[in-house]
Amino acid sequence: MSGESWLEIERMPVSQTLKNYWELTKPKIWSLLVFTGVLRMAVPYPEVNQTPNNLGLVLGTLAKTAGSAAADNLTNFHDRGIDSLMKRTMQRPIPSGRISPRNASVGGLALAGISLALSYWFNWSAAAFMAVGLIDNVGVYSLWLKRRSWLNIILGGISGGMPVLVGYSAVAGGVSPLAIFMAALVIAWIPTHIWSLAIRTRTDYERAKIPMLPLIVNRSVATTCIAFTSALLAVFSIAIVAVTPLNLFYVIAAGLLGLTMLRYSVKLAIDKTEKTALTLFKLSSPYLALMFTVMLLDVWFF
Repeated sequence: MSGESWLEIERMPVSQTLKNYWELTKPKIWSLLVFTGVLRMAVPYPEVNQTPNNLGLVLGTLAKTAGSAAADNLTNFHDRGIDSLMKRTMQRPIPSGRISPRNASVGGLALAGISLALSYWFNWSAAAFMAVGLIDNVGVYSLWLKRRSWLNIILGGISGGMPVLVGYSAVAGGVSPLAIFMAALVIAWIPTHIWSLAIRTRTDYERAKIPMLPLIVNRSVATTCIAFTSALLAVFSIAIVAVTPLNLFYVIAAGLLGLTMLRYSVKLAIDKTEKTALTLFKLSSPYLALMFTVMLLDVWFF
């Protein structure tokens, strides 16, 4: 059997090929998830009376990066048809013809295997959480629900919290209430993040017939739901103190960050404009990154 039977040759400069494969992994998406996982990996060291393990941090970062990139490769492979219909996504490497679907799927499976092997290097629980994340993102979200139900990012969003649990369990050998709450915080954050984008890019989703919530209800209901999820997110971020000892620094910082998100989500519910939806979408990623940074600073220095 020739090599081309399972991997196609893409004839272009090496630098462009590398750029295309890098783009295929959606680095803007996985970088945030890996960031949350790495910070979460650093949190339990004081809890388990360990000093940071540099090799462990490096391998843990590689595991989460490979896992997130694998999920994006495989979902890009499966979603190539609808990606070609949406202006926001039609220039991605597969629909634009820069990477063959076959190569994308092979690369995704290879990255998935690497992520599972690296996670297993730590322990079974880290590998199990990595597997759950891959199955949920690729299977539940992309293969099952994305084209069928507005619950796609609710149930498919579970995968967003898995890098946190992978990182924590890699160090601690299991999970704590704090780890579970922080993973749940990511899951609770996803509706505000995605639905605000769906309002801004409604036409694209309509063209691809993807039933995001803002498409199946009127804008008033959609923006009210976003305000509700933002309020839930703000309350949830403070409720963490009920299950784990955190300091006033965290409470104040989390409260201010939550109020900022809530302010713009309420503004969206009032004016219902795509401009405000885009602002809220752009704020949501820094919010999550700052929340995890605050958590790390609180545990280590306060």
